[in-house]
Amino acid sequence: MFRVVLRMAIFAFCSALSLSAFAEGNSIRGKDLAATCVACHAEDGNSPAGSFPSIAGQQPKYLLKQLRDIKSGARSAPLMMGQLDNMSDQDLLDMSTYYAEQTIKGGAANPALAELGETVYLAGIKRKGVAACTACHQPNGSGIDAAVFPALSGQWPEYTATQLKAFRSGARANDGDGKMMRTVAMDLSDAEIEAVASYLYGLK
Repeated sequence: MFRVVLRMAIFAFCSALSLSAFAEGNSIRGKDLAATCVACHAEDGNSPAGSFPSIAGQQPKYLLKQLRDIKSGARSAPLMMGQLDNMSDQDLLDMSTYYAEQTIKGGAANPALAELGETVYLAGIKRKGVAACTACHQPNGSGIDAAVFPALSGQWPEYTATQLKAFRSGARANDGDGKMMRTVAMDLSDAEIEAVASYLYGLK
């Protein structure tokens, strides 16, 4: 447990340093650039289906990192293949800024999964050494921009569950050398993943 928390702290510190010179983005320009993103993410970043992430209200530094990783190939995203190839880093920054200024809609958690989901998110799973998600993502799921930890509240359960399972299997590995998310997710069962994903969908 201590090792997991220590890794989180070190990763947060290093991430903050690496993005300390974060430039300012132009959200007006970003909206224009995001015109090609509408089909999957909608104009305001609230995607129409759980297979696509809602990126409205996402932390801008985290969103920029994901766009950079997708463009470079560090993160696999087949549905976005080629979409970012001709975009500059300023383009990606401007889009990140635009979506960060939007408001996520979210939904309601499945009542049958709420108790387990809340427990996993707020307290972790002590017997497995799984740290509480709030350590990095805040009790309200808003994330921590300076540390490049994403906002999770209001996200589609399907998308959240898919990403947690990808981290668990190692199919997604762009969580840094500390393997923070891969370490946390490796001991989560399918039932625990589905529960916490549902809880986050309804978290405000």
